[in-house]
Amino acid sequence: MLILSEFDIRFEIPAPAAMVAVLHLHPSIESRLRAGNELLIERSTADVPDSTDHRRTVVPYSEYVDSFGNRCARFIARAGYLRLSNTSVIDADPEPDRIYAHALQAPIENLPSEVLQFLLPSRYCEADRFAGISQDLFGSIPPGWNRAVAIRDWVHETVIFNYNAARPTKTAMDVFTERTGVCRDFQHLAITLSRCQNIPARYVTGYIGDIRLPYSDPGDFSAWYQVFLDGQWMDLDARHNYPRLGRILVATGRDAADVAITTSFGAAYLTHFYVESCEIDSAGNRIPSLPTGTQPPASRPGPASAVTPTQTNSGEFSPTQTQSATS
Repeated sequence: MLILSEFDIRFEIPAPAAMVAVLHLHPSIESRLRAGNELLIERSTADVPDSTDHRRTVVPYSEYVDSFGNRCARFIARAGYLRLSNTSVIDADPEPDRIYAHALQAPIENLPSEVLQFLLPSRYCEADRFAGISQDLFGSIPPGWNRAVAIRDWVHETVIFNYNAARPTKTAMDVFTERTGVCRDFQHLAITLSRCQNIPARYVTGYIGDIRLPYSDPGDFSAWYQVFLDGQWMDLDARHNYPRLGRILVATGRDAADVAITTSFGAAYLTHFYVESCEIDSAGNRIPSLPTGTQPPASRPGPASAVTPTQTNSGEFSPTQTQSATS
């Protein structure tokens, strides 16, 4: 199954700033790459990068792999308007998310050393505040897959999705208390509760399009999470707690702070945001979503405020993070 994923993200940069972008596909899936995955960064003097009336210049960048294994790009953004874009085609798994009904939970002393960090508290996942809560809710459930899925389903059933409840400072405890949130908030709470049950859990960002499903809404980078059972990482999703097709991995980390799509050491104001992921045929033609009376827009959405699919911690002080996964 061929999946085309693309994005077009633009910022106004008031003063020169060093930036880091985590927008390439994850190195672990490069063997399935069929085309693209080349990040293009451009600068212009006006917020119309497609216009020939304003000169566009390509912004050079260097790459590195961070401590979580994510492919990162770093560059200097000069004052003006910045555009980041990319298109890629992946030969994706034709089967939906797998179910590991008999997956076992390893004793902590048998876990790989590099996995231990995913049992600890992090910026948005305050595992140190949830020990009693998690034990009361899930301590009686058999460890392993059954307990991991019980946590996922409890979060899915307890938290109400609400775009208006999104904010960049929202932690797992906030989600637990308020019982509302967006995609990333569901995952943060599930990750936190899992860690309290000695199940290593990490945050994941990537693409999940409406593959063989009715079209839902304008795209965003999606979030899900992974648990470490039976010696491997397994996908779970507290927002969409049913098997999905077409998950395309971009980055993993302890929580959303580790996988921000951009981090700017200076102000960067989001002006345009477009993300889409869809199935294509062997000739490159897009395969439409299932009919619902609505379909993806024929043209790319305009200003970021029109779709509001991301959160930007904007300000004049470093660092400024653009954290996605609000869908």
